[in-house]
Amino acid sequence: MAPPSPVPGSSRDPRVDFFRGLAFIIILIAHVPANWMARWIPARFGWSDATEMFVFMSGYAAGIAFGSTFVKAGWWVGTARIGYRVWQVYVAHLTLFFFVAMFMVLATDLFDTRDYVRQLNLTYFFEHTPRAMVGLFTMTYVPNYFDILPMYIVVLAMMPFLVALARYIHPWAACAAVVVIYLANWQFGFGLPAEVREGSDRVWFFNPFGWQLIFFTGFGLAVGWIKPPPVSRWLFAAAVALIVVGVILGYHPLWRSYEVLTTAREAIRPWLNKTDFGILRYIHFLALAYVTVVLLRGHEHLLRSRWGAPIMQCGQQSLPVFLFSMAFSRFAGIALDHTGRDRVWVVILVNAAFIGLLICLAYLLKWLKSEPWRKRRTEAQSAPPSQPAPAPAPATRAAE
Repeated sequence: MAPPSPVPGSSRDPRVDFFRGLAFIIILIAHVPANWMARWIPARFGWSDATEMFVFMSGYAAGIAFGSTFVKAGWWVGTARIGYRVWQVYVAHLTLFFFVAMFMVLATDLFDTRDYVRQLNLTYFFEHTPRAMVGLFTMTYVPNYFDILPMYIVVLAMMPFLVALARYIHPWAACAAVVVIYLANWQFGFGLPAEVREGSDRVWFFNPFGWQLIFFTGFGLAVGWIKPPPVSRWLFAAAVALIVVGVILGYHPLWRSYEVLTTAREAIRPWLNKTDFGILRYIHFLALAYVTVVLLRGHEHLLRSRWGAPIMQCGQQSLPVFLFSMAFSRFAGIALDHTGRDRVWVVILVNAAFIGLLICLAYLLKWLKSEPWRKRRTEAQSAPPSQPAPAPAPATRAAE
């Protein structure tokens, strides 16, 4: 299916911006501690969740943003641009950690009612700071809450290698490499250590050698390595059927209520593993993506409507909005601790307030990126010079 016509003056795909922005909002809601609204996010009704949406869309956007660089400027320049992006994400990862850790310390001291450092499982960092500091910068200490950006860094670093395979051998060679890495990870386990210390065997919660499969699926679709499936009534029906099965074996109160469903759920549990990206998560997401694309076909303009534009704006400012969604979720949790989770309207109001802040932040970033100060300076420089004031008329004598 051909992509929709881009926004005038832009090559952005509205579907990428919208669903990436939607993923950020879901991530915010999902990470608020003890948030009952998280019971209604898509992850509770299927095998995949907002993480798959975010990683796939990031891969697709990377194909649009970086794919042309490799073609027009060459492999070395493309690799340099990837290296620069890796550096940006690495700095963002460190900034997010120190900002949230600082705020947890501040909240613990300020309210003196809960140990927010322990709640976020950052005790190790503050008790073994020298070792943890080295681990943080070398990404051998990766707390669970701060684990998605390290995964993204490793996946980005794999891109030049795969692009070289596609460019100098064949695109199918790159696709085959992605599949081989994924299968090898499941067979041999390439889990990266998340806490290098005695007595700990914890690995990264998001294994990049598993999650690269969905990232490069999006990337491959964007650069043309793989072709999307055609619109087919039978394929659509199969995708819908898979989504329904995902609801039945994904909604906890439902599959827990019947022994046969509980047995089936336990049988497929290994294939739903989130750390190594179980294959059923991948298939479920592809079914969701296919149904969504088919239903949106010819109606992509709806995503740019008044209600969709704020979500799209969040997707366009991807990295900073993601960082603030992670930080805002902790702020919202602290707010609920002191306003009460037993009142429905309070929980809804707090969630809505921080989602609103996230949207406002996205629009602020858009305004700053437009460099309005440059526009005003240009207008001032192009304005016609002011005319000199006319000389005053000679004074007349009183007698006249």
